[in-house]
Amino acid sequence: MSNQTEQEARLAQLIVETLNLEDIAAAEIDPSAPLFGEGLGLDSIDALELALAISQHYGVQIRTEDDDVEQAFSTLESLNRFIAERMP
Repeated sequence: MSNQTEQEARLAQLIVETLNLEDIAAAEIDPSAPLFGEGLGLDSIDALELALAISQHYGVQIRTEDDDVEQAFSTLESLNRFIAERMP
């Protein structure tokens, strides 16, 4: 069912584990579906928790003042790309 890349699959698993999403499996997250609102249904608190987990897991700092942070959090695919571009 999933058309996730290997990296997206790992990130999806981090999202599910970090946010304790019990109603969805990581493989069910569509890489191009919105993470917020009608998509996965995340909110601003989830974004903060996820940013912390990404920082700890990938060593990538996500700051709200970054111009592209809203775009980065729009989909699994864009978040994965954002992380890959900034990994140390």
